[in-house]
Amino acid sequence: MEDCGNFEDTDDINNIIILNDENGNEVRFEFLDLFEYDNNEYVVLLPTDTDEKNESEVVILKVEVANNDNKENYVSIDDEGLLDKIFQLFKEKFKGGFNFTDV
Repeated sequence: MEDCGNFEDTDDINNIIILNDENGNEVRFEFLDLFEYDNNEYVVLLPTDTDEKNESEVVILKVEVANNDNKENYVSIDDEGLLDKIFQLFKEKFKGGFNFTDV
């Protein structure tokens, strides 16, 4: 996803958030983690619309706050090295909670 746009909605019971993709379509994610790395915040999400949840890939997005309205925007990360570093930190933090497989 290029730019997932603005945060739309939450479902506190299931940790579900709904974002709009670059085409304006709603996409549902399960919130997994929010953490700071190198003075930036990142969110780790799991798509909920996959057939096999165990084979899903997480989505890592950078959290940016617009100066004029303080709304959070979730933006894709183009730097593969940065994505890998954030994913490694996520894996280390949750090594007992998820079954990670190398692709």
